Amino acid sequence: MKICTLPLLLAGLMLAAGAHASAATHVTATQGWIRILPGKLPAGAYVTLTNSSDQAEALSGASSAAYAEVMLHQSSTQGGVSRMYKVKSLKIPAHGTASLTPGGYHLMLMKAVRAVKPGDIVKITLRFSDGSSLVSDFIARPANAMGASD
Repeated sequence: MKICTLPLLLAGLMLAAGAHASAATHVTATQGWIRILPGKLPAGAYVTLTNSSDQAEALSGASSAAYAEVMLHQSSTQGGVSRMYKVKSLKIPAHGTASLTPGGYHLMLMKAVRAVKPGDIVKITLRFSDGSSLVSDFIARPANAMGASD
């Protein structure tokens, strides 16, 4: 009896690929928006990240052709003093969400390559700790916006 090994080999490879799927395969980005500030001031980018996998994932950075620098930051207020600092990553829990919001975690967009105006769509590449990435659209909103649809 002759056994055809090619279909078995392909099935095994497909199973192995599924077992080691990247974070970008399991994470979706929704409600992405950017708060545009006047002049050459940096902008803030916000988004909701949803993880459909059984394991926690981590956002570790981002980039955009529209900005020279993109950094992951966290804002906090203690004793009436607001602070902002750069962080290495943001955990996205298994079967959960992590939100980048004003006053919390956000992407700091520095040195716009060209002027970004309210209504513009900016592509931002989100990078995860496993080396995978996800390109997502962010809508530019005015300085007084509090969300993606203001």
